[in-house]
Amino acid sequence: MKPLISFGPFTLHLFGLMIAIGAAVGIFLFIREAKKREMNHQVLLDVAVYSLVGGVIGARLVYVFIYNPIFYLANPIEILFIHQGGLSIHGGIIGGLLAGYLLLKRRQIPVWKSLDLVAPALILAQGISRIGCDVFGMPVSSNFPLGIEVNGEYLHPAQAYEFTLNFILFGYLWLRLKRTAYSGQVFLHYFIGFMIIRAIVEFSRINPIIFGPFTVSHLMSLIGIIVGLVLINYRKKEEVVKKGRFMTINKSDVIKVALVVVALILSSLLLYYGVQG
Repeated sequence: MKPLISFGPFTLHLFGLMIAIGAAVGIFLFIREAKKREMNHQVLLDVAVYSLVGGVIGARLVYVFIYNPIFYLANPIEILFIHQGGLSIHGGIIGGLLAGYLLLKRRQIPVWKSLDLVAPALILAQGISRIGCDVFGMPVSSNFPLGIEVNGEYLHPAQAYEFTLNFILFGYLWLRLKRTAYSGQVFLHYFIGFMIIRAIVEFSRINPIIFGPFTVSHLMSLIGIIVGLVLINYRKKEEVVKKGRFMTINKSDVIKVALVVVALILSSLLLYYGVQG
């Protein structure tokens, strides 16, 4: 991981810093939207914190048992050394959702409505966090225009591909939040959208192969897409689609969101290539 500042035995790494910034921005946006809709934002703040912890645990466990089980079974103490890297975004989503769902049900807060609010905030946090990730892609030619030089070798900037697509999805979800047809629509669009993004980016990365160019991550993304489509069908049957919920999205809204997305992408690319390169 890219070290930034050292304080005696402690070192602040770029990845940890960007995760912290992403989490803070995501939680702030989530709570702000909850207040606007007069939901119990104090309880939702607790949910966000528990989900964050659950996400970290889930991300670590899935990485350990899916991507490198032999090593960790032989060295179980290494499972605790998260600071050395090794997190799975699929596991993070599963762990965070499970922790959040359990607490929402316990506190009797509408689950799908809450998930709709968290979706844009979550993908924004993921995009910001990805800037600091040090898992680069496959080697490329030195004249590849987007390639990033790491230890004398040019690699695919897989993180840049992912956070760019994440920010685009954020823009879509932010607009979709204004015109939901049923509770859960925004979240399920996030869920499927991110699984597609992860599958696309995976073609530039190096992970355990299952068949041909397809990896373990492709399989998990495919499962996620299928689950998302099943849940969309379930939600449409459970809750009648209400056209009255749709609000008009002005052209000015689209322009504002587009400008925000472009600003996020450009500033993130500058930071990414400036620090990681």
